[in-house]
Amino acid sequence: MLPVIESEDLRIRQLVEAMEPGPFRAMLQAALQHEAQGETRAAAATYRTALQSIPRFLSPSVRPALDHAKAVVDANDAELAEFLEARLAGFRSRHAGARLDRVEQSRDILLRRRRVYRPSPSFMYVPQLPAMEFYDRDLFPWLDTLEAATADIQAELTQVLAGGAEVLEPYVAIDGTPQPRWRELANSRRWGVFYLWRAGVPVEENLARCPRTARALEAWPQCRLEGTGPTAVFSILDAKTRIPPHVGVNNARLIVHVPLVVPSGCGFRVGAEQRSWEPGKAFVFDDTIEHEAWNDSDQPRAVLILDCWNPFLSEPEREMVTALTAGVSDYYGDLPAYARGAEG
Repeated sequence: MLPVIESEDLRIRQLVEAMEPGPFRAMLQAALQHEAQGETRAAAATYRTALQSIPRFLSPSVRPALDHAKAVVDANDAELAEFLEARLAGFRSRHAGARLDRVEQSRDILLRRRRVYRPSPSFMYVPQLPAMEFYDRDLFPWLDTLEAATADIQAELTQVLAGGAEVLEPYVAIDGTPQPRWRELANSRRWGVFYLWRAGVPVEENLARCPRTARALEAWPQCRLEGTGPTAVFSILDAKTRIPPHVGVNNARLIVHVPLVVPSGCGFRVGAEQRSWEPGKAFVFDDTIEHEAWNDSDQPRAVLILDCWNPFLSEPEREMVTALTAGVSDYYGDLPAYARGAEG
């Protein structure tokens, strides 16, 4: 039997003792024992292990015990964070100016401040590529040309949008019943697009309407993926609209955003990292990691979106990926993309 402790802890102990015997209950009992003996760090470590192995079928009556365990772990994490901050301060001073992002993120994961997200493409996964939310801008020097043309691209976008909402297509164009997460945006211009390149094919009429944008895109190293790329599109997210969390199709390619019109109240998340758009400042991310976007403002948000090869793929690997995707497309023929797993 566990020792008698404070009334609230006594209630927790009674809930735990009423559970069905097994490893999970044993861990909770061990953690309670550590608490009763004032061994708070040992209690927190044991609770942490228990919370990582909660049985699938657990009575709701046990919820107060789980809440207690989480509270102990949270309090311990806060103390651990202060302890580590004091320990690491000297190292930061010694290495001022050095990039320590990965280690800082590791600390945040350890302290449960940051979730770990991994690529989970809906179609093709290439192993051993870096699992990074946002890629280093220096890997894509050709973006300089696009960024330098921002004012021209913005002007041509303004001319396009002067034609009214009907010039845009719904980005989520679905026949039949959409997945629940796309129900709100399915076949809606609240997330509307104007294609310049569409799934590997230039949209000549639209490119002719945007000649300066077309010239800027000549610097773009296109990735050729059957039925997917290259793609370049003006993406317009309407006011008070959110794109739900989702993943892309293939981690052999990455996605580029060149922000054009960004009212305040717009945001973007890839995995555990959140960023704001800044007009004329491009960034590159892995869309096979869960991502979402939102526009909480009263005005539309506009971004030029295009795809590019993952820079860590060699030229022979790129050719093989192109051949592989074309082979899948040829095998399935006229089946829609979603039926062959090539569309997220």
